[in-house]
Amino acid sequence: MGVLELLFLSLSMATDAFAVCLGAGTSGYISGPRPHFRLAFHFGLFQFIMPVLGWLAGVTIVEHIHLFDHWLAFSLLALVGVRMIRSGLAPNDANTVGDFSRGWQMVLLSIAVSIDALAVGLSLALLEVFVWYPAIVIGVVTGLMSLLGLRIGHCLGKQFGKRMEILGGLVLIGIGVRIVASHMAAG
Repeated sequence: MGVLELLFLSLSMATDAFAVCLGAGTSGYISGPRPHFRLAFHFGLFQFIMPVLGWLAGVTIVEHIHLFDHWLAFSLLALVGVRMIRSGLAPNDANTVGDFSRGWQMVLLSIAVSIDALAVGLSLALLEVFVWYPAIVIGVVTGLMSLLGLRIGHCLGKQFGKRMEILGGLVLIGIGVRIVASHMAAG
């Protein structure tokens, strides 16, 4: 696998994480360098781990989860998206979403944006590409794109307020719908 191919693969793998961070950044609950780093680090870490797991598992695990992996990703994104929309519609003093860079919400989002990476790992195994270098590049690119998405989302959230939180929730649900639709179109 060439450097350019790997870069394009990494950027395509990072788009969901970027969009989720854009939406999460609009909420206003993730501000400051530590929460931004924490969420971006976990997105990058999961994007690194999943191809490795897919590569190690080979056909076995992907065979068993390919029928519902897209529904799992959709469910996780929709759950967080609905919570964001509810928070955006709530009075200004109500905090119904909280910090996406902590706890189960962070883990759920990390899994949701990296499920496709299992299939990438499987593809790398079938192409007999050693997984470590591509996984590291995918993880680093995802982490950087996540930081960028959080920064842009934070700026938009400051400028447009709670309306951006509603839009962010709709974006998360839209990403989930796109994942299901692309899986249905391919299958």
